Amino acid sequence: MATRDYIRERFFPHMWCPGCGHGIVLNSLVRAIEQLGLNKNDIVMVSGIGCSARISGYLDFHTLHTIHGRALAFATGVKLSKPELNLIVPMGDGDALAIGGNHFIHAARRNIDITAIIMNNRIYGMTGGQYSPMSGPGVKATTAPYGSIDNDFNIVKLAEAAGATFVARTTTYHVQQATDLMKKAINHKGFSVLEIMSQCPTHFGRKNNLGGAVEMMEHYKKNTVKVGTKPEKKKQGLIETGIFVDKEKPEYCSEYDKTIEMAVTKR
Repeated sequence: MATRDYIRERFFPHMWCPGCGHGIVLNSLVRAIEQLGLNKNDIVMVSGIGCSARISGYLDFHTLHTIHGRALAFATGVKLSKPELNLIVPMGDGDALAIGGNHFIHAARRNIDITAIIMNNRIYGMTGGQYSPMSGPGVKATTAPYGSIDNDFNIVKLAEAAGATFVARTTTYHVQQATDLMKKAINHKGFSVLEIMSQCPTHFGRKNNLGGAVEMMEHYKKNTVKVGTKPEKKKQGLIETGIFVDKEKPEYCSEYDKTIEMAVTKR
């Protein structure tokens, strides 16, 4: 299939602001699925609410556009009822780790075979530019005009600690890496988390004097380093990219099937 076969062209042009990184994520995801040769009828995309969640409307898969922060809960139900399907859940940083934080850590704990793509633009974009759990200290937002005092989550460390068996990070500047990591995340048998640093020039960039989309992507280019780089070659504050966790562990649906089989045989 061609890349355009995965797109719902009738819903374009998209609603994202000029320069938003989410369109780049959409591009990388479509290319990853095309390269994997997946049948779109075998894919279910579940999203919540927010700029990132709108991606489900533009892709011609089975899609569920659900409520804020609950996408992983809906996806868990779909996966348990139809474990043969590929579940992909695109989320924003607030959607995933604020109201959706509890669902996130328990999906990781269970190691259910779902791919979570977290588009981290460090702000609530759709609702007016409020600060998010990923904004970090000193970041300005409409709800923090003098700078946030909240510490931010480290998505990679949180996902690993909660039990995710595939954890990776990249940025919208690193488009080829994003495609490659998406392919690995989708193929992985277990809970996969891919964090993608995504620019929001409309709110985050403007409020924090970071320039437009080009300048924000230049920042990703200049301030990232491959995971595993030796400390003496690594400047303080650089963003590590690549694969942090890739391990095998019993997957939830498979273990659940064993429980059902055990219950049936003991009747």
